[in-house]
Amino acid sequence: MRKIVLFNNISVDGYYAGPGGEIDWFIHDPEVNQAAHERMSPDTVLFGRATYQMFEGYWPHVAANPKAPEGARRMANELNQMTKVVFSSTLQEVSWMNSRLLSGNLQEEVRRLKEGEGADITIFGSGTIVQQLAKAGLIDEYLLVLTPVVIGNGKPLFIDAGKMKLELLEARSFSSGIVLLHYRF
Repeated sequence: MRKIVLFNNISVDGYYAGPGGEIDWFIHDPEVNQAAHERMSPDTVLFGRATYQMFEGYWPHVAANPKAPEGARRMANELNQMTKVVFSSTLQEVSWMNSRLLSGNLQEEVRRLKEGEGADITIFGSGTIVQQLAKAGLIDEYLLVLTPVVIGNGKPLFIDAGKMKLELLEARSFSSGIVLLHYRF
């Protein structure tokens, strides 16, 4: 069975985005990205509408941009090749290569994906998807990039998730002040 690995930035006060979805507080650290990349090997990404639209507006163009940093181009190429499953009841279509749109029952669809063939499945951002899947116990591992900022208000990562006992697999700190926390459910 495939596992689902959450990969998300989180502020010290527990938010994954500002009140309007802002992520300008993220600290971009290539060392952290490399460490996270080494801890998962997905071939599929789950997105909600908002995160998909943000990624689609940025990443497809980075791969072809010779001025983009090499690491960003590598990430863009990986994302372009991955299967992107977008859950939305409002989108009519998705246009990024290898994307497909689902509007059915999130938990049932994700259970089917987990039972299918392939490598790991990851989730970037997509807080409402994270909250629903965490509550249903469908996320197997959590890679949390604890960012040394307090944003004071925003979108909490775990609303109504219920009590979850996580096993710490690793905690690694970086010179940027970021701590990468790796948990198993």
